[in-house]
Amino acid sequence: MNRLLIISLLLICMSLNGQVNTDVYLFDLQVTNGNPVLSNPKNISNNEGYDNQPSFLNDNTVLFSSNRADQTDILRFNILQGSTTSWISNTPAGSEYSPLKIPGKEAISAIRLDLDGLQRLYAYDVNTGTSELILKDLKVGYHVWYNDHILVTTVLVGDRMDLVVSNLNDKSNRTLQKNVGRSLSKIPNSDLISYISKENKKWEIKSLNPISGATKKITNTFRKSEDICWLNDTIIIAGVGKSLIKFDTKSGIEWEPVMLFGQEEINNITRIAINKSGNRLAFVAEESPAHVVQRQLEAYNARDIEAFMDTYSKDVKLFDYPNELFMEGQEKMKESYNTYFESTPDLHCEVKNRIIMGNKVIDEELITANGANFSAVAIYEVENGRIIKVTFLQ
Repeated sequence: MNRLLIISLLLICMSLNGQVNTDVYLFDLQVTNGNPVLSNPKNISNNEGYDNQPSFLNDNTVLFSSNRADQTDILRFNILQGSTTSWISNTPAGSEYSPLKIPGKEAISAIRLDLDGLQRLYAYDVNTGTSELILKDLKVGYHVWYNDHILVTTVLVGDRMDLVVSNLNDKSNRTLQKNVGRSLSKIPNSDLISYISKENKKWEIKSLNPISGATKKITNTFRKSEDICWLNDTIIIAGVGKSLIKFDTKSGIEWEPVMLFGQEEINNITRIAINKSGNRLAFVAEESPAHVVQRQLEAYNARDIEAFMDTYSKDVKLFDYPNELFMEGQEKMKESYNTYFESTPDLHCEVKNRIIMGNKVIDEELITANGANFSAVAIYEVENGRIIKVTFLQ
């Protein structure tokens, strides 16, 4: 099958209607004419699996959540000490997420998700790793420290999150708004916190004074992009796909792009963090659609049903070209392919040509099965690190 036909099929297909593998990237940061200029990129997690939620312990140390041995713990990355890493937490009975420096202490806070389903906020000594419960009765999703005893958190209530201000001195918890997003940030050179309001159809970035409870709209989010970070006291940056965008609160101009990342491995940028001195920036990026499809191919050839299905979404749909649905759902797919793997010991797929366009990957394949060889085309659509749709042409 020639390359022109493959491209044509992809364009036609595009017109038809677990934890994701992520990595943490670190850059040197300069601000020129209000725009971030990034250099010296480095993948500081470089780990197969989930690496997420970076923050800065200090100007030269990054904290983030990282998978190891079927659990997620807090990893410390030392920039000046030969880019070395060390673990702060080790919780076999649970996992930790969203680490932040606790003001005035040699400790961090993190969300612990225990195997029994409890989800609470703990403090961890950065030297010993010993932990202490901070908020007992709140199912905290995300948090930010206002000072050493006042926390602003998003608390899980049913299928939403509510904005709660907690005072550790008087043990009070005040709910200030229902239905908010995950992004909480201190606004530089102010006594305010920013958060994402999802009360209305258009999501809004708002400011909050945790003492008075006063809130004020800053602007709308760009579409549904809720991971924001303050470049300085007037400029907000956010990630959209492979790009960074900005909003200048002083000028009020609409969101505008400031940087596009051409690297294949940087996709769906989220969880942006900047150190206190403003000279380093970290963010999270998902693995590329091509990498997801390649992992799927390798698991297929190994006839490893668990690894194979791990690349597919729960509601995956399989089509015969152009749009004839023949299978839906991960469970049915797993049952069908498991039988196929067990009954086809010589199963092998070789990719003859691959084209990548956005979140779609089209493979021209040569398949061996039960002593026979045949050609096929598979068009994969990847979303949030999983294959959500495959269209086959044979």
